[in-house]
Amino acid sequence: MRLGASNSALPSPTLAFAAFGVPSPPSMPALDLPPLPRGLKGRTTELATLAKTIQETAPARLALVGAGGSGKSMLTAALAHRLARFFKGRASWFRVGSWDFYTLTEMLALRFGVPGGDERVKRLNDFFTRTGPRLIVLDNHEDDRAMARLLDAFAEAPVTFVITARRCLLAGVLIFPVTAPMVTAGRSAFPRVARLTRMLRWNPLALDIADGIVGSRAATVGELSAFLEQRGVQRVKVIEHEDDLPEIAFLVAWAWQRLSPQSRRILGVLAHIEGDHVDLGSLAKLAKLRADLAPALAPLQSWNLVQEPVESRYTLHAVVRHAVIKRTTLDPEFVFEHYVSLLEREPERLMREQTHLFAAMDHAHRTSNLNAMLRVEALARRLAGLD
Repeated sequence: MRLGASNSALPSPTLAFAAFGVPSPPSMPALDLPPLPRGLKGRTTELATLAKTIQETAPARLALVGAGGSGKSMLTAALAHRLARFFKGRASWFRVGSWDFYTLTEMLALRFGVPGGDERVKRLNDFFTRTGPRLIVLDNHEDDRAMARLLDAFAEAPVTFVITARRCLLAGVLIFPVTAPMVTAGRSAFPRVARLTRMLRWNPLALDIADGIVGSRAATVGELSAFLEQRGVQRVKVIEHEDDLPEIAFLVAWAWQRLSPQSRRILGVLAHIEGDHVDLGSLAKLAKLRADLAPALAPLQSWNLVQEPVESRYTLHAVVRHAVIKRTTLDPEFVFEHYVSLLEREPERLMREQTHLFAAMDHAHRTSNLNAMLRVEALARRLAGLD
């Protein structure tokens, strides 16, 4: 699944970057958002409804809630780009996962160039009030308690928060259910694999992967259908959680049998990374691959198993991640050391690698490693220009 280029006509977060004391990289996108999605199908009415709701009620608190692979993040990315002009370019995107309140607020402080520490919430509220209405997207939310505390901390700020989540048990938030596009009309958004639509339960992610497999001529629709039937894709079973979707796990299993060891190692790294997208250099180091990564990436891209939200930076959808993570291992200390050392050496890479800094911060607190906590805190202070 590819995403398009961002709108360069809108203002960039250059001022916030300057607050970190490092130069703005030339490739930094104009908006603090993922690129505008390409190929968004069957979402015209939902997009218009969401935009109108926010424009009429801002500052608002919305949660787009739906099953894994239903298209929440793509719809939200399109919504954020549509609303960017309404918010005068003040639109930001964060992937939050299960991070706690401390990590979430430090993440906001670092992104907006506000000093962290004990007074960070007050400083952020002052910053939001001073700079005017803005949109903040919190993608892939998992921790209701941390999110409730975060939203309550900024209840008086002129900030519209849009959350994406597989489930959301938050009062005071408008819940907008997201289902597969065209499911209520009984039509398929992927004509090439239309025969698989019911079998894959209209799941956009599953159909996108199947479409990539068939489009690359790695298998016919009939061959893929037979494989899925043999695996029991239509059987009723209890799943572990919202990301444990058999239709996608079986497609990953089909691919796994045909992937090289190098391609599998790339998937393994991307499955275990807690930050966002990974560049080629970090991917090669963490996967311990020395050769050109292009041949190993080729089938992953052709079969839509990896996403490329920014040019030459790769990630996995959460549902694909869950299917892969059971097959692979990666030492979290190795990942921690890689990204912390990288940012200590090259602080100018902060805007691209900041989610990996937040993940390192969360890892240090989760493991109660005092040395790691102090090291990350010192790095964050340095990057924020406080030391």
